[in-house]
Amino acid sequence: MKKAIVTGHSKGLGAGITAALLADGYNVLGLSRSALPGFEAGLEQVALDLGDVDALAAWLDGGELESFLEGAESALLINNAGIVEPIAPLGRQGSAAIARAVTVNVSAALVLADAFAATSTNVADRRLVHISSGAGRHAYTGWSVYCATKAALDHHANGVRQDALPGLKIESLAPGVIDTGMQSTIRGTSEEDFALRAQFVELKATGALASPEEVGAKIVEHVTGKNFGVEIITDIRTA
Repeated sequence: MKKAIVTGHSKGLGAGITAALLADGYNVLGLSRSALPGFEAGLEQVALDLGDVDALAAWLDGGELESFLEGAESALLINNAGIVEPIAPLGRQGSAAIARAVTVNVSAALVLADAFAATSTNVADRRLVHISSGAGRHAYTGWSVYCATKAALDHHANGVRQDALPGLKIESLAPGVIDTGMQSTIRGTSEEDFALRAQFVELKATGALASPEEVGAKIVEHVTGKNFGVEIITDIRTA
C-alpha cells in the first residue's frame, strides 16, 4: 500500500500534489488549517495549524501518524506548507511575523520529518520531500526571512543525507513560480517593502506562472520515480 503525508494540502501547490497522488493510487493524509473539498476516497484530512507548535506536538503524541503509516509498503512525507510573509526589509518585518514564518516553514517541517523517520522504520521505501524555493539559493530584497527558511530546508536535507538512514531518501525540491495565493500576496505588497514587485506582476500578466495542477503532477512523477534522491538540492524544472 502506498501512503503519503502532505502538509498545506488544501490549496495551491499542495492541492495539486494531493490530486496527483490520489490519481496515482496513494492514500493521502493531508495536514492543513482548512479542508480540501471534492476529494473523499483515499484522502484523510486533519485540521492543524502548523504555526502552533503545541498543537503539532499534541497531534503527534496522539499516534495518528503512526496509525496512518501502518501497513505501508512505500511512504512519502511532502513538507509543502509555507508562508512568504513577512515581505519587507530588515527593521520592518515584525517579531510575530518572523516567528510564525520560522515555525511554519522550518520548525514544523523538521518536527514532522523526525516523526516520519521514527514511525516509518518498517517501511522499505520511504521518501522525504521538502518543498524549497529558488529563494533559498539566491537572495532577494525584502525576502530575507523567506530566503533563510528555505535555505534551512536545503541544509537540513544535506544533513539528513549524511545520516544514511536505511530505506530513506530525501530531497529539497524547488517548484518554480506557480500561480498560487503566495503569488497574489507578493503582488499585493508595496514596492517600498518589495522592490521587485513589478517583475512578479509581469509574470502574472504574461502568463508565465505555471499551474498548481501541472507542477503538482510533475513533482509526484519525480518523487515517486527512480531518480528521486540522486541529487539532494533539486529543482522540478530541471529534475
